[in-house]
Amino acid sequence: MRSLSLFVIGLVFGGGLGFLVAAANGIALDGHDHGDHDHAAAAGHDHATHDHSRVTDLPAGPDAPSVGLTATPDPVSGWNLKVTVENFRFAPEHASAPAQPGEGHAHLYVNGEKVARLYGPWFHLSGAQPGDKVTVTLNGNDHSGLSVDGVPVEASAILGQ
Repeated sequence: MRSLSLFVIGLVFGGGLGFLVAAANGIALDGHDHGDHDHAAAAGHDHATHDHSRVTDLPAGPDAPSVGLTATPDPVSGWNLKVTVENFRFAPEHASAPAQPGEGHAHLYVNGEKVARLYGPWFHLSGAQPGDKVTVTLNGNDHSGLSVDGVPVEASAILGQ
């Protein structure tokens, strides 16, 4: 019982001390940046097979996936992005797994630079300015870009317009 008590005390004070040290050094504790973090490598996946240049081309028709994007200024800061999809399902549970028809995730770009991976329809974007171009692409579980008859499945918005 004493070991369990000491373990819990260590978790509470160890975690609390870590947050205090981070805050004292100006480290923001307000979010998790998916843009630069390699989830595949962290999960033990071989990054060599994680090729963002691959494209899965799908035929046009009523079952073809599509995407839309709206950007609304957040009342406090940044932008609230809403991604609407048709014939596509966000499947975070299958990220970095083999491609499955009709499911995957999205990639978010600001002025052509990838900033995040999206696993759902809403995303809060901070640090972007009015006039910046925001683009979202649909991607398979294996990160291949999706296209329909050679046209990438993507949508863009200019912030503030």
